[in-house]
Amino acid sequence: MAAEHDASPGPPTAESTRTDVEKALLGGATYRSLGEQRLSPAEERFEKGRRLVGWFLAPAVALLFGLLPLDMDGAQQSLGAVLLGVIVLWICEPVPIPVGGLIGVSAIILLGVAPSDEVLAPFGSTTVFTFIGAFILAQAMLKHGVAQRVAFFVLGLPGVGRSTVRIILAFGGITCLLSAFVSNTATVAMLMPTAIGILAVVARLMQDRGVVRPDFDPMRVRVGAALMLMLAYGASVGGLLTSVGSPPNLIGRGLIEEATGERISFAQWTLAALPICALMFIVLAAVLLLINRPEVRQIEGVEEYVRARRAEQGPMSRAEKNTVVAFAVTVALWLVPAVVGLAAGTDSSAYTTVDDRLNEGVAAVIGAALLFILPVNWSRQETTMTWRDASRIDWGTILLFGTGIIFGAMLSSTGLAKTIGENASDALGIGSSFAITAFAVVLAIIISETTSNTASAAVVVPIVIPLAVATGVDPVVPALAATFAASFGFMLPVSTPQNAIVYGTGCVPITRMIRSGITFDVIGAILIIGLLPVMAAATGIGG
Repeated sequence: MAAEHDASPGPPTAESTRTDVEKALLGGATYRSLGEQRLSPAEERFEKGRRLVGWFLAPAVALLFGLLPLDMDGAQQSLGAVLLGVIVLWICEPVPIPVGGLIGVSAIILLGVAPSDEVLAPFGSTTVFTFIGAFILAQAMLKHGVAQRVAFFVLGLPGVGRSTVRIILAFGGITCLLSAFVSNTATVAMLMPTAIGILAVVARLMQDRGVVRPDFDPMRVRVGAALMLMLAYGASVGGLLTSVGSPPNLIGRGLIEEATGERISFAQWTLAALPICALMFIVLAAVLLLINRPEVRQIEGVEEYVRARRAEQGPMSRAEKNTVVAFAVTVALWLVPAVVGLAAGTDSSAYTTVDDRLNEGVAAVIGAALLFILPVNWSRQETTMTWRDASRIDWGTILLFGTGIIFGAMLSSTGLAKTIGENASDALGIGSSFAITAFAVVLAIIISETTSNTASAAVVVPIVIPLAVATGVDPVVPALAATFAASFGFMLPVSTPQNAIVYGTGCVPITRMIRSGITFDVIGAILIIGLLPVMAAATGIGG
């Protein structure tokens, strides 16, 4: 496997070049083509074969589905063909993943599925601006050393820095708790630079102590993949804990209340979600550390190493202080809607006004803009960030998630999502509450994997509610199950914003994300199907 080969120790040779760990991890690089990665001969053969298959399989699958004599609307069939082709492109990577999404969007317009203005409109989503603002803030944290400073502080805590497993678990726990109140995207965006800083320290220690070859690739180590995936998956799990934890929660709860008249309180939601989140975190930690077993468990001498590096850093510079101020303002603005919602209720006019005008995208852009206003040297008109710095952010990931939002909107507007749900339910003969709940969970996870968690909730919940009513089943629990499952898209970068963010670091190969993600998709589905009906009954949700 990738990391096992790259991380294997070996004596340095005359031809060996010592890897600059800080430059590799903190230099802002994200998506890397095949030629930019260091691969073993076996890995290179596999990667070339996978991408070669993608060149032929993607158009073949799209053409085959598009030409099948199916009894469905032409626009829906064309969209389905394009989505199948794009999924193959994302999995096989014959072209960079962001480019695969752009090809799909272009194909939708060229095939006449919808007018270009309608297709491209969702790209103006507030989530896209959240990405832009958060990535600029992250770039400032990396440029001015804030991420490294925080990393050394965390590593210096008693007992934490001595074990890679404890570091990973600590980050997972912090992510879960924060994402219950701050958006999943914002949580991962603000912790990701610190995680990269810690990974740089750990990778440097591994290099200095001969655990890896001098010329190893620090972006292809298992400990890095485990740390990044723990951030992304931990946020997805923690976001379920409260009704304000993520957009799918608010969308699903709103749709349920609108269709059934039943309002799920904050306390009811949290009590119902708590055991699912707790068990999922335990499974998350166990499986992630098993699949992505860290190259080293105990890190000897880390205290001395950290003390020496912190001494080298000296006091905080003006640029670092400005970055912390901008970051703190952004986090505070992210928290304001949640605080107002808790105090006044999410149905209040105050919450509606604040949430509408101070959404996470606006907050992120305001925080990022401060970096171009706060001065480092007023006499020279030098600010904390320059546009050249900002241009280095991961625009590829922004494009990728933007295309995912477009696909989700097209699934809804063309009626393809509804067609999929109705045909699947008819074919499977769904009639019981258990069967409808299981169907809702599986469908929500599948749609979340191929588009986004927000789109999944918006698409699947409206399908499940009338389906349950038609079969005489109380729709609240199946619809709530679909809402929960919409956040359990773990396999692909486009599935959730947090997946896209950690994929954008370059530390998580797509194959490793798929391998880890499919495990959590299955386990998450089982936990929701098995536990949610029980917890809903215990907390008085549904009939």
